[in-house]
Amino acid sequence: MTEFDLSSVFATVAAAIPDHECLVWRDRRLTYAQMNTRIDGVAHYLTSVGLGCHTERSALAGHDSGQDHLGIYVRNGNEYLETMIGSYRARVAPFNVNFRYVEEELNYLLSDAGARALVYGAEFAPSVAAIRDQLPRLQVLIQIADDSGNELLPGAVDYESITATPPPAGERPHPTGDDLFILYTGGTTGMPKGVLWRQHDMFISSMGGRPFGRAEALESYEALAAHAAQTAGVPSLLILPPFMHAAAQWAAFHMITMGGRIVIPDDVTTLRPHDVLDLVAREKVLSIPIVGDAVARPLLDALESGNYDLSGLATISNGAAPLTPAVRNRLLAALPHILLSDGVGASETGIQMSSFVTSANSDIKAATFTPQHDTAVVSEDLTCVLAPGGGQGWLARREHVPLGYLGDAAKTAKTFPVIDGVRWSIPGDRATMLDDGSIELLGRDSVTINSGGEKIFAEEVERAVAAHPDVYDVVVVGRPSERWGNEVVAVVQLADGAAPGDSELTAACRTQIAGYKVPKAFVRVAKITRSPAGKADYRWAKAAASAAMEGSQV
Repeated sequence: MTEFDLSSVFATVAAAIPDHECLVWRDRRLTYAQMNTRIDGVAHYLTSVGLGCHTERSALAGHDSGQDHLGIYVRNGNEYLETMIGSYRARVAPFNVNFRYVEEELNYLLSDAGARALVYGAEFAPSVAAIRDQLPRLQVLIQIADDSGNELLPGAVDYESITATPPPAGERPHPTGDDLFILYTGGTTGMPKGVLWRQHDMFISSMGGRPFGRAEALESYEALAAHAAQTAGVPSLLILPPFMHAAAQWAAFHMITMGGRIVIPDDVTTLRPHDVLDLVAREKVLSIPIVGDAVARPLLDALESGNYDLSGLATISNGAAPLTPAVRNRLLAALPHILLSDGVGASETGIQMSSFVTSANSDIKAATFTPQHDTAVVSEDLTCVLAPGGGQGWLARREHVPLGYLGDAAKTAKTFPVIDGVRWSIPGDRATMLDDGSIELLGRDSVTINSGGEKIFAEEVERAVAAHPDVYDVVVVGRPSERWGNEVVAVVQLADGAAPGDSELTAACRTQIAGYKVPKAFVRVAKITRSPAGKADYRWAKAAASAAMEGSQV
């Protein structure tokens, strides 16, 4: 079978359907051919300044890289995808940079990645200027103009100027399926880690190499071209999550392999639900990916209070954060014609399992999924794979999995163990293998609360609290307790005008979960802090829970 690289994937689709629209954002409507030309320019520039691959994969350990690394410190826009793919074309390994990071976090990330180059929005120029002297390896700065008005930093080049860079003299790079796809974890429970994937494995795992609805992966670039041409111009996708998160990158490449159109809201700094729904109606968007209740609730509020023609919308896909049953049912009531999917995956596994629901079968059990053929639950002692009905263990994936964590041999060995001769990815999610072969996701072990000798999964408690109609958002954490060791605390954001008491919230939880799992305290905050993609920020929530116990202002 062909070994795919992500640069050639895009180029193949662009050659097959050059005049079809690829991306729509603000006043920009770029065809596949136009995007590919701009990507060429980016690649040529990176090659011209000496960036590329210096050691082939065959000579490296799984936690090592032989390529130069480029950080993408940018909000959503065509430049993000162009930079990603242009880097791949130059055999440079790009990686995601969280645009919410303060200078200390940014310095850590760029140092850990050994970044040689950085593409950044002009709004972030002051942060880059503050740390660049602490990063001797960072030699190439590329600045994207925006509304901030910040001038080019000394030594930086303007992004738009490099998109027309001609081919450099000499032989051009030849990307391979072994070239790296680097994805930095969010770091919400610890320091961010760089996950190293082969591009071929990433493509097959999560970026369209195994088309939706098919069990088999694409076998050749010719098959990819035919697949894209068959549906060209039909599918369209609204990108709400930031491209700095895996879910958005995966979704975008799935759309590319189908010859579809990627639509980005005008405002990439703030979710404006009414504007988003207007855009969906105007562009006749077919699919919207969301990230849990944090994104779904504002859209629902706007949908239920407005009048939008969303008859062209076919699917809403959720991933990366839980969608509670109450919000799921509201979505299906508001949009009874759609298919609502819920997916499970991680930076270290790619997409693993999913569930699908319509208004006709909306009683599907929460947090229960159908696994892909390569996903299973392995025993707690990592000695065997559990059969149906085998009980609780670790959610795991085999076959197309990462090489390791950048620069960390010990963590690589721990997360990617070999069981009965098969290498698995086991990043730390607890799960139960049910009798019918489906899998119930319990939650990430790192945020599991040990209280009174019992393991309590934060996500399960969050679903119970969120079922109360007066709770707008919630994050559940543990905090120290003399009696319990750790006690369960729910940090809640209430709906406007709502004021349920603790006893009311407790009573509602008891209808959903066992008594020992019910929060011992409810901490009310004006707004839950989450990542731009909607993921829970457990470090912030722990601080809020502790501050409330100490009588501090949250």
